[in-house]
Amino acid sequence: MSAHEHPLGISFEFFPPNTDAGREKLMAARDALAERKPRFFSVTYGAGGSTQARTHETVQRVRDGGISTAPHLSCIGSEKAQVRELLERYRADGIDSLVALRGDLPSGMGGVGELRYANELVEFIRAETGDHFEIAVAAYPEAHPQAPSLEHDLQNFARKMQAGADLAITQYFFSAEAYFHFAERARALGVDQPIVPGIMPITNYTKLARFSDACGAEIPRWIRKQLEAYGDDSESIQAFGEEVVSRLCQRLLDGGAPGLHFYTLNQATPALRILDNLA
Repeated sequence: MSAHEHPLGISFEFFPPNTDAGREKLMAARDALAERKPRFFSVTYGAGGSTQARTHETVQRVRDGGISTAPHLSCIGSEKAQVRELLERYRADGIDSLVALRGDLPSGMGGVGELRYANELVEFIRAETGDHFEIAVAAYPEAHPQAPSLEHDLQNFARKMQAGADLAITQYFFSAEAYFHFAERARALGVDQPIVPGIMPITNYTKLARFSDACGAEIPRWIRKQLEAYGDDSESIQAFGEEVVSRLCQRLLDGGAPGLHFYTLNQATPALRILDNLA
């Protein structure tokens, strides 16, 4: 069964570029990925004014391709009035999907704002806008890096879903078992909304290792060792990465995952190659 036949199909995440060359690259990636008829694109969000403005601008540009686009909305460091203003602007712009996140506390920032957790943000969005937005939240199959335990993290996740989220998108991972275990435990807590696996194509070992250490995503030792063995041979790294991630995606879909969400890093080719490998 292909990704297209799954209830939620495929979706892709972009980040706001900060150069003209980056913007051109993003538009080219958007056009190539739009041909796969994704359910939506999402655009990441960083704390602080400039990145918030960049997210909004990027959402507008990406949406021009005719695919529903969901901005990330983070609550850490924001007051309710700011979030309300953003919601009104997105609504006026005809945006009907959001990815609601707690976000990271910027260094040197004193307070966390009025909304401390993602479940409070979801509740606030629902209270302000009813059912206007489809709301996605984050899930961490290998536990959030700051969670004291997997159990604690699962309870937090269930709270977010019960607050009114429509679906969840996971942090990326390379163990299908981690995803299936998490989904099973979440179902046992009464979560029946779709939990979409987040997929990270492997194209550069150094960047992947740095990313993964920062966000608590486990790179299995055998994958690390193989990638290390390739050294600077980027062609071999990409070929091996494509094979590993394609196999992971196939296992997820065969096991009943409701779709796939690709962290593209504003590149189309790695995700397209993986999709082409799926049965």
